[in-house]
Amino acid sequence: MSFGFFGIQFGWTLQMANTSAIYEYLGANPEQIPILWLAAPLSGLIVQPIIGYYSDRTWTRLGRRRPYFLAGAILSSLALIAMPNSSSLWMAAGALWILDTSVNISMEPFRAFVSDLVPEEQRTLGFGMQAFFIGLGAVIASVCPWILNNWLHLNEIATPAGEIPLTVKVSYYIGAAVFFGTVLWTVLTTKEEPPQDLEAFKQRQQDTAGPISLFKAIYQKARNMPNLMRQLAGVQFFTWFGIFCVFLYFPPAVGHEIFGATTESSPLYQQGVEWAGICIAFYNIICFIYSLFLSRLAAITSRKSTHSFSLLCGGMGLISLLWVENPYTLLLPMACFGLAWASALTMPYSILADVLPMKDTGIYMGLFNAFIVIPQICASLGLGSVMEHLLGNDRILVLALGGVGMVIASVLAQRVSDVSKEEQSVGKTPKLAKEALENDS
Repeated sequence: MSFGFFGIQFGWTLQMANTSAIYEYLGANPEQIPILWLAAPLSGLIVQPIIGYYSDRTWTRLGRRRPYFLAGAILSSLALIAMPNSSSLWMAAGALWILDTSVNISMEPFRAFVSDLVPEEQRTLGFGMQAFFIGLGAVIASVCPWILNNWLHLNEIATPAGEIPLTVKVSYYIGAAVFFGTVLWTVLTTKEEPPQDLEAFKQRQQDTAGPISLFKAIYQKARNMPNLMRQLAGVQFFTWFGIFCVFLYFPPAVGHEIFGATTESSPLYQQGVEWAGICIAFYNIICFIYSLFLSRLAAITSRKSTHSFSLLCGGMGLISLLWVENPYTLLLPMACFGLAWASALTMPYSILADVLPMKDTGIYMGLFNAFIVIPQICASLGLGSVMEHLLGNDRILVLALGGVGMVIASVLAQRVSDVSKEEQSVGKTPKLAKEALENDS
């Protein structure tokens, strides 16, 4: 069921680890990078609620969620081939827009897929398994340019100044194949059960077809979202602000501030970006190992305490980058970030799934994604100015600022009303909240 997430994360990690470097190869200044990333969160804000709404109301020979997995995989694979062949900044930004939109088409229904098929008592384990495949895919994607450079010696093929290195291009081509192949595997091997009353389901499809019904449903669900979802909103906002700072600036920061490259054409810069890929791979190794123990740790303590602890570790790890000078020392802060990354991919969804009605899980998960992309949009619009005027274009300071955000998220996580631990101890789920949402629907 979760194997497709391996390919999705493989493609997404290539985007995360290399996009800022691609922009700098094409001539972007540090303060321009956030606005060039704006396409990614905007596409998520728009696409995920729409895909969630329609995947809740879809039934085909491929099932409910799987048609969206497959369509997103085809489009994402094409975008992965196009992006490293961009010849200008705006072409690369456009390719990012297409890529991120396509990834969202595949990714959003995967969250609802777990809620659809996994028993309630195993949901934390189910989302943890997604985090495992996310971590595994990210590890291999992160080290792919380094392997192509150091094992296959593609660096011996000269790349003209101002062009994207061949190692990056080949990594994206590999990513396109892996993305499509793994999602296709999930589509072909995982069975979805049809709705119990298929005729009533088809009638619901007809009654809620069209854009007016779509926007009414999104407005209604946003207005009447469960209180638990509102509490998680603040946690998600500060968590993903911190994570997005890593996406934006970690590889260039390693190239410039740790390796000491003065220009993007310097061999030191490429070495730094490749070492950043090793660091990203390392924190994802920590992610998929930690994800195997998250459900057990949450059972011993609670989900919110586990999440709070993990976010605190990640935040302190990013803040500690202020004192890192040696490339190998980077691995310790990245290990701490890996704990937060695993929890961010697991715990909020596990907590939220307990109170969502089955027939509207997709649209609620899509709306929940807004709390991930809104901080990214804010960072894209404002962080460039902060970089230029307050932080002196010091990329390490931006990463530390992201760490502060994750520490705030850790504090807010303690305020979440996650009652599942007590209810699960007697074999129950939060039925009253679920029934209220069902009635509202």
